[in-house]
Amino acid sequence: MIAMSNMDDELEEIRKRRLAEIQRQQAQQPSDVQAAYQQEQARAEMEAQKQAILRQILTPEARERLTTLKMSRPALGEQLEMQLISLAQSGRLQSQIDDEQLKTLLMRMQPKKRKTSITRV
Repeated sequence: MIAMSNMDDELEEIRKRRLAEIQRQQAQQPSDVQAAYQQEQARAEMEAQKQAILRQILTPEARERLTTLKMSRPALGEQLEMQLISLAQSGRLQSQIDDEQLKTLLMRMQPKKRKTSITRV
C-alpha cells in the first residue's frame, strides 16, 4: 500500500509539473503572437509609406512598369524602388519620373551584357 501511495504521489507531482509547463508555454505564446503582429504592422506601415512616395515621384506608366518588373524580378524591383526613394529623399528629383526615364535608370542598373559569337573553323 505504501508503494502505491509513493507512485501516486510521484504521478501527481509529474502531472503538476507538466501542467505548470503547459501554462508557462501558453503564457509565452501570446507575447510571441503579439510580437509577430507588431512586426507585421510595422512592415505594412513601411510598405504604405514607400508606396506613397513612389506615387508622388512616378507617373502612372512608370509605376505600372515598376510593378511588372517586381513581379518578374523581385530583387531588381526592390533595388530600383530603394534607389528611387533615396533620390526623392535627397532632393535630387526635380519632376516626376516617366516611363522613359525609368527605362534609362534600369539600363544603367543592369550590368553590361557581353555579346558572344561562335566562329567555326
